[in-house]
Amino acid sequence: MLSKTAILVKNELRNYFHSASAYVVLVVFLLITGWFFASPLFIVGQAELRSLFGTIPWIFLLFIPAITMGSIAKEKTAGTLETLTTLPLKESQIIMGKYWAALLLTLVGVVFTLVHFVTIVMLGSNIDYGAIFCGYLGLILIGAVYSSIGIFASTLTNNQIVAFIVSFLFIFFFVIIEFILIFLPGSLVEIFQYLSIGYHFSNISRGVIDSRNIIYFLSLIVFFLRLAVISMETRKWK
Repeated sequence: MLSKTAILVKNELRNYFHSASAYVVLVVFLLITGWFFASPLFIVGQAELRSLFGTIPWIFLLFIPAITMGSIAKEKTAGTLETLTTLPLKESQIIMGKYWAALLLTLVGVVFTLVHFVTIVMLGSNIDYGAIFCGYLGLILIGAVYSSIGIFASTLTNNQIVAFIVSFLFIFFFVIIEFILIFLPGSLVEIFQYLSIGYHFSNISRGVIDSRNIIYFLSLIVFFLRLAVISMETRKWK
């Protein structure tokens, strides 16, 4: 028997794929990633995934907020969130159902990029399978963090555009940190470097799976999902 969260995930995925938006987002994602993979292949005759691993986190910056912006906000606008909360479901189950559905849709996009990996295997030589595995692991962890931020942002408003912008700004903050480190006082550099998502992703994508990087990603996921649950619970106090 499916758990309540699993049923929510199934319903949410069905809603995604019953609308054109999921297909549009996935097609745009695949066209952009295909371009960044094919460009070095045809221009310099180099078959590698490094540029793709460097590009996808930036694409996620728009891709994942577009997926998550309606998760809760749309339910509020349609008035279906009230119905959902009257069911024997905890707020945490609703949040986790929305979160897993958004993350699974993101992973569908990542899985489609495996066609580029197959191309590398067919055309390349001396392939570093360990680095490729770590690159994909990093993308999954980044997708998981961005999805948790997107779900939290969607609980804050009933306007999907506002949810998209808030989600984008939160994610952009964690992305941009690594580029402003040189402007910070020396005493703050180490702190902000640890907060930088690019710093931890670059460590993993180089093939270094350090527990500190894994803990960083998991901590952000738990933190933003917990905030999302609290945001949902505060509706009862109003």
